[in-house]
Amino acid sequence: MDMSVVGYRTEPVTVTWDSARAILYALGVGAGSEDPQRELKFTTENSVGVVQAVLPTFPMVIGRRVDRPFGDYDRARSLHAEQEIRLHESLPPDGSAEVVAAVESIQDKGSGALVTFSATFTDPATGRVLAATRTGSFVRGEGGFGGDRGPSATWTAPDGEPDVVVRQQTSVWQPLLYRLSGDRNPLHSDPEIAARGGFDRPILHGACTYGFVGRALLHAVLGSDVDRFGAMKARFAAPVYPGQELHTSIWRTGDGAVFVTQDETGRTVLGQGLLTERGAG
Repeated sequence: MDMSVVGYRTEPVTVTWDSARAILYALGVGAGSEDPQRELKFTTENSVGVVQAVLPTFPMVIGRRVDRPFGDYDRARSLHAEQEIRLHESLPPDGSAEVVAAVESIQDKGSGALVTFSATFTDPATGRVLAATRTGSFVRGEGGFGGDRGPSATWTAPDGEPDVVVRQQTSVWQPLLYRLSGDRNPLHSDPEIAARGGFDRPILHGACTYGFVGRALLHAVLGSDVDRFGAMKARFAAPVYPGQELHTSIWRTGDGAVFVTQDETGRTVLGQGLLTERGAG
């Protein structure tokens, strides 16, 4: 792992998106799969009396083409480890943004390296910050170089039963649809590459799982109002296989919620979850 890239910042890159791309992303993270009539504002652009909106987790895919130099490593051994997204404004169905990406840190976790990078999205006309993301990728086999291990996790689930548990069914073809939003990593589609990564079959994109859970929080906590969505962060604890059901336990707080997502076997797949309502923190 090339430590010299820490602190690297890209030049601003203009990214654009349109209504169709926003819809494709929404379908890729399961919008409309439980009840097609419930999420028409995310899955259509011409329904009577419905104004199209963009899912709050959409910035994760529109910034993917910005260069993120980690060094030379086997992409099949890279897993999505943690994700944070913060929305300052709700994105329109058609728009553009200037994106600057930066490599924040590379931590030595022993069995692998945790690479954390950020991306900031600004309005090209005004310079206003629209959104920001922070992504951690765990690269197996790249640890042991004597670097800083980073802080230990201290998050624990609240006591008592959750306020609500949201169940979402993924499809066996889910990653084949989600990859059309920009993440063509064959770990999620090619059985040979999945085996090289240590899996018996392709796994669901971590960002797709994150998008599913973002929808669950949007509807269960924020009344389906994208303008109330402030920030969401979580750590990926285990892979999800296409076709598994996600169970997200949600405890509401004064400024949002904390959450944990498990698969149908009870294994935690997304942990240390925190949702903050916009303007609350």
